[in-house]
This record gives sequence, C-alpha cells and structure tokens, in this order.
Amino acid sequence: MTAAVALIAVTIVWGFTFVQVKDAVAVYPLFAFLTVRYAIASAVLVPAALPRLRGLRRDGLVAGVILGALLAVGSALQTAGLERTTVTNTGFITGLYVLLTPLFALVLFRTRITRELWAAVVLALVGLALLAGVPSGSASGDLLVLLSTGAQALQIVMVERYANRYDAVGLTFVQMVAALVGFAVIAVALGDLSVPHGATVWAALLVTGVFASALAYLIQIWAQRRISATRIAIIFSLETVFAGLFGYLLDGDRLSLVGWTGCALIFAAILVAEPAASRTLGRLVTPRRGRARTPA
Repeated sequence: MTAAVALIAVTIVWGFTFVQVKDAVAVYPLFAFLTVRYAIASAVLVPAALPRLRGLRRDGLVAGVILGALLAVGSALQTAGLERTTVTNTGFITGLYVLLTPLFALVLFRTRITRELWAAVVLALVGLALLAGVPSGSASGDLLVLLSTGAQALQIVMVERYANRYDAVGLTFVQMVAALVGFAVIAVALGDLSVPHGATVWAALLVTGVFASALAYLIQIWAQRRISATRIAIIFSLETVFAGLFGYLLDGDRLSLVGWTGCALIFAAILVAEPAASRTLGRLVTPRRGRARTPA
C-alpha cells in the first residue's frame, strides 16, 4: 500500500509540473532549465548516495548512465514538445509509454505481443490522429512528445531489469548526474546557461528538481522492487488524467469534442494495454530467476 500511495503522489506531481514547466521555459532557455533542474536533483541525493556508490561497482555505474541517457532524451524532447503544444496533449501522449514499453521489449528481448496490445495500438493511433488535428495543439509538438515517450518507455524497460540488481539510491543518483552532464554540455555549447531568475522559473526548478526528478525516480526504482507490474502500469497511467486536469484548471486548455475524443481513445488504449504491458515487464525479470514478483 505504501508503494502504491507513493506512486500515485508521483503521478500527481508529474501531471502538475507540465503546467509549471511550460510557463518556465517560455522565459528561460530549455537546456539551461534542464541543467539546473538535474543539478538540483543530483544535489538532493548527494548525502544519501555517496556512501552507496562503491557498492554499485562498474556494472551499476553503466546501468545508471544508460538510465540517465534515456531520461535526458525523454526529458528534453518532452519539454521541447511542451513548448509547442498543450499541457493536455502532452499528458495524454506521454501516457503512451504503457503501449510502447512492450513493443520495445519485443524488439530487445523477443517477448510476445498479445492481441490486447495490438488492439490498444490501434486505439492509440486513432487518438493521436484526432489530437493532431486539434487547433490548440501542434503537430510538431505532439511528435516531439511522442518521441520522448519512446525514450521513457525504454527507461521503464531498463529500470525493470536493473531495479533488483543495484541499490536504488545509488542508481538514481548516477541517473540524475548522467542527465545533468548531458544537458550541461548542450547548454554551454548553445551559450544558454545563466543564473535563473523570477519566481516562475525557480518554483518550477525546485518542484521538478526535488519532487519530479530526484524523489520521483527514486520512488520508481524502489517501487519496482516491491509492487506488481500490473499495479505499476495502472498507477502510472494516472499521470495522463492529472495532466489533463491541471491543464484544464491552470493553463486554460479547452479542447474541442474531437480533441477530448482523441484523449479518451488514448486513455482507453492505455487501459487496454496495461495487462499486456505488465505481463511483458514481469517476464523481463522473473523467468530466469524462477520466482514471481512480490506484491505490495
């Protein structure tokens, strides 16, 4: 129960920060924002992580860098897409990682794709087509968010493989630092790195750095060692709901009937895909060990 409540809190924070980030990157450069965000996230984890780094060994450090690279790509593309499209579109398209995760698992680990998942893919594609035609959104922005969702799906697959092998705090810290280094290099090369200013930017940096990054990804790794994959998928899909809710309440998103129909189809696709997604994720770690995941 504790893990489930913590994950629900994560989805609420992620849904809320779509609005904050959209406002912040309108007045502060994208890669500078991401650099400072992950610098804050890394700093928050330093006291707890440093004593644990030795225990990761080389393989654990490599795993953290892989997760960090996927996280960086996903964050950059999502934030760039959020600049161009609506909060609601971003939230619902991001939820498609539940569909993409098993598809990547098929390519990487040759896991079987069920009929339910193929049905969910069709629903999702129709929903995306409807969203692409919404005047308040942006086709280019939606595409960037979709690409970011692919990176997030890969990150979820890899977390599922690494969560039981390495210390959660140490692995999360290496992930944050790897993302920080990548963003810092780009920000410096673009000449965008500067001291943040303004309450809007700092509020977004603190919330995303501390809660939506450091604590959120620590909770993800911790929870994927304690809760069934089915419940993980169900809980994470709530991010789309909260993004739509906060987009409506705080950012003035007012989609047409066509747009809301697209969102509804995407959410329906997520619900259809969740059982298939969770079974696929479970097979990535359980068959070779010969034991089932421990439910919360």
